[in-house]
Amino acid sequence: MAAEARRELVDFVVERAFDPVMKAKPDGRSESERRKLKDVQKATRAEIERFRDYGSAREVLVNFRRDLDSDPAKKIHAELKALDLPTINDIRDEFEEKARKLGVEAD
Repeated sequence: MAAEARRELVDFVVERAFDPVMKAKPDGRSESERRKLKDVQKATRAEIERFRDYGSAREVLVNFRRDLDSDPAKKIHAELKALDLPTINDIRDEFEEKARKLGVEAD
């Protein structure tokens, strides 16, 4: 059950926030936007691996929350917004609700 909750939370974040970034195409973007897209895709790839490496649903929740406001995350979020791509902030409420329904607590 706990492993299933971890998988569901990770899959939710990947599908809702990370996949759209990874699937974004450089077509029709300026050279500056293309470089920015390449950078955020590299960072997102690392985030996907990091989330998949968490050992518990609680770890996923704690680190999701930490990533909402960390300085490095804020920089990436600003770049994603400039490229009109989703951030984890965009799915925060839905993610928190999913965690609650799965009985995952961070405290």
